Amino acid sequence: MTTREIELKALMLASLDGDAASHRALLNQLSRRLRAYYKGKLARFGRGAAEAEDLVQETVLAIHLKRHTYDPAEPLTPWVHAIARYKLIDFLRRTRASLTDVPIEEAMAHDDNVDAESTYDLKRLIQRLPEKMRCSIEAVKLDGQSIAEAAKRCGISESGVKVSIHRGLKTLAALVARETRT
Repeated sequence: MTTREIELKALMLASLDGDAASHRALLNQLSRRLRAYYKGKLARFGRGAAEAEDLVQETVLAIHLKRHTYDPAEPLTPWVHAIARYKLIDFLRRTRASLTDVPIEEAMAHDDNVDAESTYDLKRLIQRLPEKMRCSIEAVKLDGQSIAEAAKRCGISESGVKVSIHRGLKTLAALVARETRT
């Protein structure tokens, strides 16, 4: 964990405990980081500081409103970058006319935080699955075990593993769809 991550997380935890000064300090520090992030991303589309500033304000507001969803056991930075990334994607979709030649996937291709965000999102979503589904998906899809190995690990039959994976992936897809609508 970096010093910056430790600092930001400490501010967030104090903020969640009701410390208004820490909350302001957190949002100020995040605003500076987000401003640099958005300016870099939007410059690739010939967009300027005004759009970046709008995105900073949207993102800071979202962080403020969604702070209750932050899990203190997890790093803060991937959570913040996930919100920032979703806000950028929403902005790019809203202003599609400016993206006639550049698909959103390409716009996000050079995002250094995507791996950390994806790992964080996946871990958080998998934790919401029932135990058999979670165990089966982790064993087969994440750890690369065979169905037979997963059955032993999870204490269920091989067909139970297959059914759990199928239902678990379907449930994860529904969870992702529900979260992207909010």
